[in-house]
Amino acid sequence: MSGIVTMNRRDFLKAGAVLGGGLIIGVHLPLGTAAGMEPPGETFAPNAFIRIGTDDSITVIVNKSEMGQGVYTALPMIVAEELEVDPSIIRVEAAPVTPDYNHAEWGIQATGGSTSVRTEWERLAKAGAAARMMLIAAAAREWKVKPDQCRAEKGFVLHRASGRRLSYGKLAERAARLKPPAEVLLKDPKEHTVIGRPVRRLDTPAKVNGTAIFGLDVAIPGMLTAVVARPPVFGAKAKIIRHDQAEKVPGVKRVIPIDAGVAVVADSFPAALKGREALAIEWDEGPLAGLDSGRQRDQYAEMAKKPGAVAARRGDPDTALKGAAKRIEAIYEVPYLAHAPMEPLNCVASVQPDRCDIWTGTQMQTGDRNAAAKISGLPPEKITLRTMFLGGGFGRRAVPDSHFVREAVQVSKAIGKPAKVIWTREDDIHGGWYRPTFHNELAAGLDAAGMPIAWRHRIVGQSIAIGTPFEGGMVKNGIDETSVEGAADSPYEIPNFLCDYHMAPAGVPVLWWRSVGHSATCFVKEGFIDELAHLAGKDPYQYRRQLLKKHPRLVGALDLAAEKAGWGKALPEGRGRGIAVHESFGSIVAQVAEVSVGTKGEIRVHRVVCAVDCGRIVNPAIIAAQMESGVAFGLSAALHGAITFKNGRVEQSNFLDYPIIRMDEMPRVETHIVRSTEKPGGIGEPGVPPVAPAVANAVFAVTGARLRTLPMTPERVLAAASGK
Repeated sequence: MSGIVTMNRRDFLKAGAVLGGGLIIGVHLPLGTAAGMEPPGETFAPNAFIRIGTDDSITVIVNKSEMGQGVYTALPMIVAEELEVDPSIIRVEAAPVTPDYNHAEWGIQATGGSTSVRTEWERLAKAGAAARMMLIAAAAREWKVKPDQCRAEKGFVLHRASGRRLSYGKLAERAARLKPPAEVLLKDPKEHTVIGRPVRRLDTPAKVNGTAIFGLDVAIPGMLTAVVARPPVFGAKAKIIRHDQAEKVPGVKRVIPIDAGVAVVADSFPAALKGREALAIEWDEGPLAGLDSGRQRDQYAEMAKKPGAVAARRGDPDTALKGAAKRIEAIYEVPYLAHAPMEPLNCVASVQPDRCDIWTGTQMQTGDRNAAAKISGLPPEKITLRTMFLGGGFGRRAVPDSHFVREAVQVSKAIGKPAKVIWTREDDIHGGWYRPTFHNELAAGLDAAGMPIAWRHRIVGQSIAIGTPFEGGMVKNGIDETSVEGAADSPYEIPNFLCDYHMAPAGVPVLWWRSVGHSATCFVKEGFIDELAHLAGKDPYQYRRQLLKKHPRLVGALDLAAEKAGWGKALPEGRGRGIAVHESFGSIVAQVAEVSVGTKGEIRVHRVVCAVDCGRIVNPAIIAAQMESGVAFGLSAALHGAITFKNGRVEQSNFLDYPIIRMDEMPRVETHIVRSTEKPGGIGEPGVPPVAPAVANAVFAVTGARLRTLPMTPERVLAAASGK
């Protein structure tokens, strides 16, 4: 990795400062172990996760990808607590791809499902405690005293009686000769001084001063750059490729057919782009050439006319509906959504006869390494994958077919040189692996007191698991569990309940998207329960409360959000409040949105109050940041996001027609954390699902317009307000 050179993005920042007369930052790129070098020889490595150098350096090897969610801080904090050091002194290294760093539950190295803290807590705590005990034992031997006469404190071991002390670095060589303890003693949570307290992000300084290395920053000697001409329609195949004009573009070196399409390889990114523009390709567009969002919507509606595979049933909802005092039916729809991370996909690969090196931001290291091994013809142990910082992931970089890594490996193998494959923003928006579109049909019945006695929910949508290695574990009896999560297990106490599911035809590549199925089902569930409250003439907050009596944690979060938002108190003229609560990834989030609507139907979200119960917490500052991030991500989709098709082609291309919310659209977000001793839940995703329904319910409160289709565009607001 010593071949990494000065980063182009950094040069741009420096040049821009010179031209603009601003601050000039000189960048020195430290090539430490985080960049892939071997650790120093003089180290104490009690386990796979901790390295302590004789220079008192402490490195924590993190087996999760850092894509903005804070694992490079939260996970080292767990180690720091048990190791008795200040987390600010810890260096972080991205883990290599070996079984030692596999996900504690999944058996592969991967990041997703908001599982990082909740699955690694115990393992990292024990790693830190084991190191602490070995350092104490080493000091006790040096001083010829018993270990229980010593204690660890702030990177030193102290002898209580004499006041002698030795730093961890001074003890590193001695501790390295000891056997790890058979039993590890963890601290009493009451004694925690790190966990549960706000700690500044350890990765922030590098990201601010420009030394953080993202995939797009990587450049190695002899590297060429490639872009790929991919089919305009999913499943299309190239019939005729005319590349003579592309090869005449200055800087273009090769034009290579690969599995994904046609790669144009050049000595620079601009040259590769110009070469791709000069290609002339005739495509056999295949069976999806006629894909049209309107016709697909009609197809889904037709499928919903028949019963689907039963995901959950209790009682007899059909009979209960017939005898209901009041009855309501509704159709809710959500579109395909792109992940749209700020850093588009990219990968650098260098395939040599005896090894293959890869630099990329990925969420699925094991799958990517194995894909590279298959293409290169090398055994997996000859593949070295280095995980860079990710400029956003949201699931997009955990792709079952590892396509962006496969592309780079194929190009490098073909040209015999290192290759960087870069996706443009348009490539990514057009490139698939979206959150599926869903059609939902619901019916409910109320008794004379206005309480629900029947609920029927039919879901039509693609499976994200069919055709992937995860199909066997995620699809059972015709049901993709992610398509019905949050709906089939609704916590509302309704005696007669049915949730069934139709698996829609595949073709469009679909994938987990931040909060997965919950991103759709929460909007439907929390919107429809609000409709029931209105039909019953009851306060929507109190109505939910009545139906959640058997779920005290849900009630607790709901109460906290309502209290902090001032539920029931007067608002300025023209504003309304909406509420939603949902459990996902082991955590509960309740949100209250405060909204106004302009004369042209434009929605303005002024404030979002979040109450979070995620069990035991590591860093409340990260939790607050993730709630803010979740609100921004969820609002982008709720107000703007939609991928649509016409003539088989994606109609959107970039942020101009697939916008994310701008800074002036961002509401004030207030986060309130429920202090809990429950086992830890996830936090990266649970803030997303309640956003859309809370906003939609607030729009209804202020306008009387019920929004059942996303995104909530001004046109839809005006149409709903007029009863169309």
